[in-house]
Amino acid sequence: MLSWALIFLIVAIIAGALGLSGIAGAATNIAWILFVIGLIVALIFFISGRRPRV
Repeated sequence: MLSWALIFLIVAIIAGALGLSGIAGAATNIAWILFVIGLIVALIFFISGRRPRV
């Protein structure tokens, strides 16, 4: 989740630099949502004691 959030954040930064404000805004919102979901999932795994598979 966090890697996808980082990818969308990079897309938003590039789109913002190119002046594509609509795409930059959408990518920023998607990155923010994925970041929050990733943090919630990480917190649930931390509380439940589960470890991710390597």
